[in-house]
Amino acid sequence: MSEYTELSPDLISAFIESFTAVSQIVHANAVNKGFWDEDRNFGEMMALVHSEVSEALEAHRNGDGYDDKLPEMRGVTVELADVIIRIMDTAAADNMKLAEAILKKTQFNQGRERLHGKHY
Repeated sequence: MSEYTELSPDLISAFIESFTAVSQIVHANAVNKGFWDEDRNFGEMMALVHSEVSEALEAHRNGDGYDDKLPEMRGVTVELADVIIRIMDTAAADNMKLAEAILKKTQFNQGRERLHGKHY
């Protein structure tokens, strides 16, 4: 595996700006489609993320064929996109600095030992 390349300030800035903008679009769409007509709690949102992860697993178990809604894409890919969309929606609803956290956690993980000291 290749050595980690340090993230440039330009890349960091572009990622934060783009990720945050897409998160806001995702959340606005969820609001417009009625998913936030009533307040949602964090547990409910995490259950919805989990349901998308389960759908990705099922797509994989079924051979990862092409998705029925996006037939040009594989099912696992589409379901993982749904996971990220749910996470973006949750983060945007609570004004979380998720893009920044992703970058900070990525940088932190670079200094960790192999497998973070675990067996897998």
